[in-house]
Amino acid sequence: MADYRCEPGNTICEIRVYQQEVIIVPILLLASFLVTLVFILLLRFCPEKVDRIRPQASNASRPQYPRRVLHGIDAPPGINVLEHESIALDVPSSYSTFNPPHTYSSKNLSFVDAPSLPPSPHHQSLKFSFTPTVQPRELPRQRLPESFNLVTPLPAAFSLRSDSAVSLYRARMENRNVVLRVLNDSADAKERHNFLGFASFLAQLGPHAFLPELLGVVSLRAPLVTVVEELENRDLLSFLWRCRQEHVDPPCEMTERRIFTMAKQVASALEFLHSKDLLHGNIRARSVLVSGQYTAKLWGLNGVYTRKNKSATQSDEPSMKKWQAPELLARRSASQSSDVWSFGVLLYEMATLGEAPFAEIPVNELLQFHQRGKTLKKPSHCSNTLYSLIKVCCQWKEQDRPSLADVSRKLLSGEKSASDKVLKVPEPINIEHYLQEAGYGESNSYTVL
Repeated sequence: MADYRCEPGNTICEIRVYQQEVIIVPILLLASFLVTLVFILLLRFCPEKVDRIRPQASNASRPQYPRRVLHGIDAPPGINVLEHESIALDVPSSYSTFNPPHTYSSKNLSFVDAPSLPPSPHHQSLKFSFTPTVQPRELPRQRLPESFNLVTPLPAAFSLRSDSAVSLYRARMENRNVVLRVLNDSADAKERHNFLGFASFLAQLGPHAFLPELLGVVSLRAPLVTVVEELENRDLLSFLWRCRQEHVDPPCEMTERRIFTMAKQVASALEFLHSKDLLHGNIRARSVLVSGQYTAKLWGLNGVYTRKNKSATQSDEPSMKKWQAPELLARRSASQSSDVWSFGVLLYEMATLGEAPFAEIPVNELLQFHQRGKTLKKPSHCSNTLYSLIKVCCQWKEQDRPSLADVSRKLLSGEKSASDKVLKVPEPINIEHYLQEAGYGESNSYTVL
């Protein structure tokens, strides 16, 4: 007791005896309160600074299991979850289809672009009016978060048009080009659920060399965003059409060897999906994206997610029928060999530089055409090796079609002996004729990203 150690009335002595209780503990409590208050204020008003304060090495010490705190997004380790980003996207979106690409420069970056055309309503007849190229204006830099720069609307080529609830933007993130899939503010609860569910599906699907890379998600703030790598040559169909043109920049050259190489890459991605018991159901040139180095990556995964999570049946959309296997035209269930049939049609598209398959056959006569044992005509300048692979993939009976493993082996063998001669087609694609021959009619819904 202090009474025994201090003289009566010696206050200084008593304070020294009880200094831990009287001075140290209250100061520690006050300091911790102030630190907590500052951190809360930073988290509320400057979340980006909080991210920089957090130690970078902490990720290595975290347990390696998927996080479940992202409002429906499962973010396995390695996914860049952009939790505290908000994006100012006030540029009105304008999407077009079937446009010959055009190149422009923005700052120090070069992108493949396309002229902006008025969007085509689903219930109106198709109208095609090519207008001069309009470069999208850049958003004010002071309104952009640090993770995204040069955010501009992405004028769509043939297959990059998104649905009405999602807008597409091009941006720079961490010194690379990316595509932002941004959920519009007008989206309802169901559309928000589907958007987050698809992002979660992509994260759970895992990376693959020939699937576009998912780089991150913005899930805690509006607008909701998924960030995917940009492939400079856009969709394969637009790329093939550009190869028909003279003096295009950047150069576009398709050879038979490149057909085998790119097809082998698509087959690898398709095998990956099949290994996870997933059917693609939409294999065609506009479901493949092409990098600046001519690497082909399989996309069009929205339908895969829809069928997997909602038990949806194969779409009855007329614009898909020219690529569908006979069993699907007969309204039977799809199988992995159904994707193999569509893969054969994809090879035909590549060999013809983007012609419509079965162009001379109306959609309502396709099943009877296949029943008679007829198949795709041999394209000009197509080798017997490539044409034999097209035919064997498009066999009437499912059991007569090769497995994807066999297809990959044939592609590897054909690649070694394929010609390096550049394929040339004298005339460009007539858009209106293509729509009719491909069976689109008045359907103008192209959803790839």
